[in-house]
Amino acid sequence: MSPTPPIGRLLSVNVAKMRLIVLNGEPTKTGIYKYPVEGRVMVADNQVGTDRQADYEVHGGYDKAVYAYADEDYRRWAEELGQQMQPGLFGENLTTAGIDVTGALIGERWRIGEALLEVSEPRQPCSKFSHKMGDPGFLKRFAKALRPGAYLRIIEEGEIGAGDSIEVTSRPKHEATIELMSRVAVGERDPIPQLLAAEALSAQWRRWAEGRLPDDGEPS
Repeated sequence: MSPTPPIGRLLSVNVAKMRLIVLNGEPTKTGIYKYPVEGRVMVADNQVGTDRQADYEVHGGYDKAVYAYADEDYRRWAEELGQQMQPGLFGENLTTAGIDVTGALIGERWRIGEALLEVSEPRQPCSKFSHKMGDPGFLKRFAKALRPGAYLRIIEEGEIGAGDSIEVTSRPKHEATIELMSRVAVGERDPIPQLLAAEALSAQWRRWAEGRLPDDGEPS
């Protein structure tokens, strides 16, 4: 008999107003500056409440509709960086507790409030993230830490709010986790067959991973 999946908690729902920053000498729009909101928030149309993205080619859309980051991972960053970490600092929509975001399986589903969400892929941040953190080298540091947080698809729309429980309602039978995807993203090839075994892997990630396999179908 398999163990009962843990029930976590939603600590915060975070949204952004568009902001102009100067990046490489040019004014650039960004939605990374998110802040906690009170009350119930509607998750629908690949959006969280009033949250919007500045560049939908690299952020947002069906496979990256909602971004979650774990309070447990924030605590590790707080120790490493020697600073306080507030919900929304990394640009996440959902700040969670009690759920292993890094160990979540691709295709795993979470019930939060009225919404049903599906884990899709790890976050791969852009230069706006380093700008916000005030560290040009933070992107590499973030990638190597293998604590990327998880993007989620919206399977069932509905309202969510801080304090809601997070229940894992289903887990697929494969071993492709957010961490495994992150290891492939930073250059490891051995886990690629495990990654490709995930039926819920997005088309973009599947094409990318297949392109890293040699002709014999096995990682080099």
